[in-house]
Amino acid sequence: MTVVGKGKEQLNIETVKWGRITWINVEKPTANDIEYLAQTYMFNLFDLEDCISRIERPKIDEYENYLFVVLHFPVFNVRARVTTPSQVSIFIGTNFLVTVHSGELKPLEKLFNDCQQNERAREENMGRSSGYLLYRALDRLVDYCFPIVNRVIANVEEAEDRLFTDRARDSVRDISILRRDIMAFRRILNPQPSIVKSLEERDYPFLREDLDVYFGDIGDHLGKIIETLDEYKEVVEGLNASSESLFSHRATQIMKMLTILATMLLPFVLVSSIYGMNIDLPFQNSPYAFVITIAVMLCISGAMLLYFRSKRWI
Repeated sequence: MTVVGKGKEQLNIETVKWGRITWINVEKPTANDIEYLAQTYMFNLFDLEDCISRIERPKIDEYENYLFVVLHFPVFNVRARVTTPSQVSIFIGTNFLVTVHSGELKPLEKLFNDCQQNERAREENMGRSSGYLLYRALDRLVDYCFPIVNRVIANVEEAEDRLFTDRARDSVRDISILRRDIMAFRRILNPQPSIVKSLEERDYPFLREDLDVYFGDIGDHLGKIIETLDEYKEVVEGLNASSESLFSHRATQIMKMLTILATMLLPFVLVSSIYGMNIDLPFQNSPYAFVITIAVMLCISGAMLLYFRSKRWI
């Protein structure tokens, strides 16, 4: 492992070299790291500023001696339960590859560490060209998206099963979180296919090797992921509509039962109110007045219940 230093300051820059190819990896870049890259490689200052900006739109810029590529890849935020974008900025020339990222992209970090520690990995990934090394890095990052997609699919299926059980109330919030997660995931990946397609179709002088098939394979994988997310977005929207219908039906049933119960209690309220008046009423002097009054109330309520049943209201 090579760590570049400048004066007394140690920079977050590591390099690994194999043959003519040098891979420079900058994790959690600082202003000093950007200054070192500007002085050593003469990169465009605006591109270097993009490397340390909070988030930059995915793009590809061509210069005389190098390409500058900005890509986003998904990282799941466990606390917020949503997929967030993690940016990687790439400078690629004839014999070098520079990757600048925040350290959240574990596949990229693992590939770099493998190349540092294993000669066979260096030969396999760096033995052909800088363009092939770029392909290997992007391939690892795109393949890393599939486990995240599988997690989304599993969560959607679990929410679907829970929607039609006694735990349906908990599923409403989960469906909303899933919907937001899928939308965030799609928003991250949607700009990427055009970037990869540009690498596939255009003839860049820095990519001496014919890599159309390789970048085309990455584009196919991205298309498959986006297609899967679109499909499950429709599933989640269907679940959301089903949950709204289900809870609306349950609320209607509850209101119906409460209305019937209140209606059946009206005779009790009416008769008790009448007998509460300070006037002469039937059976008021009878020792069975209370029993008779209750019986009248029950008969009226029973008649109302039979009427409701005959109308199929209950």
